[in-house]
Amino acid sequence: MAEKAYELTYNGLNELHAELEDRKTRVAADIADRLKQAREFGDISENSEFEEATLAKADNEIRIHEIETILKNATVIEEKRVSKTRVSLGGQVLLRDEETGDEEAYLIVGAQEEDVFNGRLSNESPVGAALIGKQKGQVVEVKTPSGMLKYKIIDISLPKGVHNNDK
Repeated sequence: MAEKAYELTYNGLNELHAELEDRKTRVAADIADRLKQAREFGDISENSEFEEATLAKADNEIRIHEIETILKNATVIEEKRVSKTRVSLGGQVLLRDEETGDEEAYLIVGAQEEDVFNGRLSNESPVGAALIGKQKGQVVEVKTPSGMLKYKIIDISLPKGVHNNDK
């Protein structure tokens, strides 16, 4: 079975490398200290601190494996692939909510980088998928778990510092 390909911005790739390094060093050391302290309490069969630290260790190892898999199969979204006329992966889009009039800017990213609260919208989310390929001025209606949403695309641009080291 072929591994899934992951498309990441340059920033997303760097963030994953940093998270991996942090998990392999600081987080793993913190968990090792917690396990050591929990063992010092004696009987580990009914030791909640030991159980929690063991679960944290397993969670950390799972996330390390996930990140390594993503990085092994990652493709960086190159600036030249980002459309300036259509919503595309790696591009930035300014939307106006047609109901409230509120405007929000989003960077369209792969699912591994999604963070809606920080302006990063996955191309696999209902809204992101509906926006891909659309042009400035178009109105998009999206059925989401919270109901129908209607957005007008106000602008499409190439964000600075996302696809290379230029901040």
